[in-house]
Amino acid sequence: MSGSDEPAVWTSYVDGEPVEVPATIAGVRAALEPGQHAQFDDEIGRTPAPQLAQVLAMWALPDGAWKQIEADFAKLEAGDHEGFHPQEERYAAPDVA
Repeated sequence: MSGSDEPAVWTSYVDGEPVEVPATIAGVRAALEPGQHAQFDDEIGRTPAPQLAQVLAMWALPDGAWKQIEADFAKLEAGDHEGFHPQEERYAAPDVA
């Protein structure tokens, strides 16, 4: 339990700019359109605990983030890797002698 009165938030980035999104089930639900509540409640209720943060984040992300994600994947699928960098060396192709 949190002792803070500050709402829990995650920081996402849309077009390189930070955007705070709710980071609790109640906060995400409150940010949704009322017509989405039943679908959200159903999905959250069926989500196994290890996947809860992922599903909650998917509901919390603003539309601009999804547009950017879709554009990034389209760019990668087209073979354009400019601006994308592996996070770890393990993604580099091994040297073959």
